[in-house]
Parts: sequence; structure tokens; C-alpha cells
Amino acid sequence: MKTMNDDLAAALEARIDRTNELLERMLAEVAKTPSTHAIFVDAGYLYAAVGRLVAGTEDRRAFDLDAEGLIEALIDRARMIFADSRLLRVYWYDGARRRIHTAEQQVIAELPDVKVRLGNLNANNQQKGVDSLIRTDLESLARHRAISDAALLGGDEDLVSAVEAAQGYGARVHLWGIEAPEGRNQAEPLLWEVDSQRTFDLDFFKPYVARRTAAAYDATGTARPTREDVRFVGAQIAAKWLVSRGREALVELFPGHPYLPGSVDQELLVEAEELLQYSLRGQAELRRALRDGFWEHLRTQY
Repeated sequence: MKTMNDDLAAALEARIDRTNELLERMLAEVAKTPSTHAIFVDAGYLYAAVGRLVAGTEDRRAFDLDAEGLIEALIDRARMIFADSRLLRVYWYDGARRRIHTAEQQVIAELPDVKVRLGNLNANNQQKGVDSLIRTDLESLARHRAISDAALLGGDEDLVSAVEAAQGYGARVHLWGIEAPEGRNQAEPLLWEVDSQRTFDLDFFKPYVARRTAAAYDATGTARPTREDVRFVGAQIAAKWLVSRGREALVELFPGHPYLPGSVDQELLVEAEELLQYSLRGQAELRRALRDGFWEHLRTQY
């Protein structure tokens, strides 16, 4: 004879079974959801460390940085590291007087998959408010499960709180650094707090930095080419590339559109400069025209 306790036990068991079923379905959905990563770049750290490493100076006025090319190289590297993950976007943090974009920052802001966030720049050219912007974004994205992994290119100890905030919501934070000619350029407490560390060396950054006093091709007096000139050269190089590599290489290249693998992008840049007899380092608009011409020709052949 069934008792009330038996009915309660049966009801409880049914609720437990239902809960387990819901959990299994939820876990199955989570398993099907692709991981997502984002790249967070402290531009102040980037310019100082890269300038010191490649150009021997931290003074931004002394060298040109091909930010577009470097961002694409970072995206390409992240694609290799987070092989089963998709990119949310690149966050680029920099300082500007009264938070008004400079011409260079405007160009960067127009790049696909890039979000420029500006702190203030004081009278001594020191960034203010950048660390808090990084913390806000890291914490918000982690809290809303928008990212599972964060690649943080920076070195300031003040970023420790941003790392802790993101980790508190389950995101993994990977610290990316720049090789230092001497000692370290990242705070030890930051190194201790992150989930993994990775340092990029001189060879990685060298193609994207050029001292303004040593423009190899501009010194010849060659006039600045137009966007159409550069676009045509990009198409020429694409035609040669297709002949030498074949259609199989083209099929492998297309999934990464509009980005080019770092090695292909550098080959394109070097060959274009030789044909144009003009340096495209730091010429973001012309670099974009070069890639546009390259891609447009390849797409006509696909």
C-alpha cells in the first residue's frame, strides 16, 4: 500500500530526473557553441615597447607603425593559438587629448573588427583612464559570456584588477608581451595573475616599424603613388601569386578574407615596394588599397 511518503519520494525523483535532463540539454548546447576570443591592445605599451625594440626609441614621432598590418598579424596569430575559437574583435586602447581621435587613430578605428577606445592624454603625454577602460570591457564581456579567452597585450601592473575581474566570470586571460632588449617591460604581479604568457620577438614586429629618417624608397624622390596605382600593383602581384601557388592555395586563402596570413601579407608588401619604388610602411590607406587589389584579382579567378 502506497503511503504519502512514497508519493513525495516519487515526485522528488521525477523532479530530479527533469532537472538532470535540462542540465544535459544545456551542456549539449554549450558544447555546440563555438568559443570566442578577443584581443585587447594597450597602444601605449605597444608603441613604447616596439619602438624601443625595433627603432631604439620610445618616441612615437621617430618611427612609423603599420598598425593595420600589425593588427592583422595579431589576428592571424590568435587564429593559430585559439584554433577552435572565433574572433569577437580587437580592442585598441590609446590616449588622445580631450579624447579626440588623431588621424592615425581614425584610420585604425575604420578597420574591420577593430574597436578604438580612447583615454585622455595629459600635458606630459601620459595616458589617463586607459586601464579602467580595459577593465570595464574585460569584465563586461566576461560577465555576459561574450568571450571565453582574452589575449591582453600590455604590461602595466594596474591591469591586474582587469585580469582578476575577467577571471572571476570564468574567462581565461592570456598575456601577450613584446621582447625587451634589457630586463622586463611587464609588471611581475601581472605575469603572476594571468593564465598564460607569450612573448613576441623582434622578427615578429620588425616588418611593421620603420624609422622616419630611413625611408628606403622615398629617399629617391619618387612621387607618392595614388590608390589606383597601388591597387593595380596589388592585382599584378595576385596574378603572379596565383601562377606560382596554384588554385589549391587560393582555396586555403579565402576563408581568412579580408585578412591575409602574416607571411603572405609581408611578401605582398615587399614586392609592391620594389615595383613602386616607394615605401608603404606607415601608409595605412595605401596598404589597404594594395590588399584590395590583391583580393579583387583573386576573387575574379575563384
